[in-house]
Amino acid sequence: MKNTVAVLVLAACASTAAAADVVGDPKSARSKIEMCIGCHGIAGGYKTAFPEVYHVPKIGGQSAKYIESALKAYRKGDRKHPSMVGIASSMSDQDIADVAAYYAQQTPDTAKR
Repeated sequence: MKNTVAVLVLAACASTAAAADVVGDPKSARSKIEMCIGCHGIAGGYKTAFPEVYHVPKIGGQSAKYIESALKAYRKGDRKHPSMVGIASSMSDQDIADVAAYYAQQTPDTAKR
């Protein structure tokens, strides 16, 4: 029993360490942001019409931690916008970190939303 508990604790620590080791690479994000640009790349206060009229927020210049947190919340189902849930569900932790790093390095004035 003690060995089983020890193995479970070590496994939990290893997965936590692996998640903490994910570092975003803005250059790697270039091939991953096509799905973002479709809505967040439209200037001028763009609004979607699905599933309801919804203002699309600017994400360029947001902190990487905020973007990562939001995408993980969509992936987990804690945030409910159907399009974002679908997109975030297809993203790995590395994809999320890369996209967050890409948008965080932009300034709000020059960002592609």
